[in-house]
Amino acid sequence: MDIIVGLASGLIVGTGFVAFITVLGIIPRLIQLSKTNKFLHFYEFGVVSGVMFGSYLSFTPFHLKVGVPFVLIWGLLHGVFIGMLAAALTEVLNVFPILAKRINVDQQIIWLMLAIVLGKIAGSLFQWLLFVK
Repeated sequence: MDIIVGLASGLIVGTGFVAFITVLGIIPRLIQLSKTNKFLHFYEFGVVSGVMFGSYLSFTPFHLKVGVPFVLIWGLLHGVFIGMLAAALTEVLNVFPILAKRINVDQQIIWLMLAIVLGKIAGSLFQWLLFVK
């Protein structure tokens, strides 16, 4: 019974994640911006295999013995994914223009964006340097 509940829960969460990415339109937007329509199957394969590999690593005691360069590249790829997810979400919701208009900085929106980026970098460095060891 536990296996069925676990499988059903995983399917529900996976379906919700795919629906979230689909609603945001990350993959179609990425394909459109990079003009790589002919590689659509590679994008699909990359997303599905990434989710499957991540699920495998999450549920098994498998450990990769890799060096610092691999971990840096892995972290960079995670950062790119999270950045694209955040950018897609803000693009869909038009967060920055609305925020700029609300706080009366319509003409200085570039400074607002710079402040958000620098704050994110500082917060990430603070967390990793002080709390993750």
